[in-house]
Amino acid sequence: MTATHTRADHTTKQEWATGLTVFAAVMLFLVGLLDICRGIMGIAEDDIFVTTRNYVFEFDLTGWGWIHLALGAVAVIVSVGLLRTATWARVAGVAIAGLVIIANFLSLPYYPVWSVVMLAISGFIIWALCVVQRGNLYDLSEERPRSEARPPERRSYPRGPA
Repeated sequence: MTATHTRADHTTKQEWATGLTVFAAVMLFLVGLLDICRGIMGIAEDDIFVTTRNYVFEFDLTGWGWIHLALGAVAVIVSVGLLRTATWARVAGVAIAGLVIIANFLSLPYYPVWSVVMLAISGFIIWALCVVQRGNLYDLSEERPRSEARPPERRSYPRGPA
């Protein structure tokens, strides 16, 4: 007697889960790249950053640069793991996005508008990683057989006056 293994059919839940994971991976990659650029600007003590007096969380700009550079590098690495749907990458992605939120909150006086944008993007990353259940994900590193792919939709458009 032989057992046949069949692959689960596509479901809308799996498509959404996979899409949200890809969204989180791409956004985390983007956040990582932008944090790397921001870190380099901070290390170089660029004139882009505003310095505020009497800020409770006053740190050296070069120190902030190194923090953002390190967080950005780790975020880029974790985003690659997310594309492979690794569980460690989901946990690390939530942790890194949380640390990016904290770092951007503490550096609000140096670059306020961009810090708020990064806070929002990181919040969406955490949401996308937490809402997806592990069992609903497709392995993005494997190529699905052509027979499982959805057939292209055919649309007919009304013809205009001739």
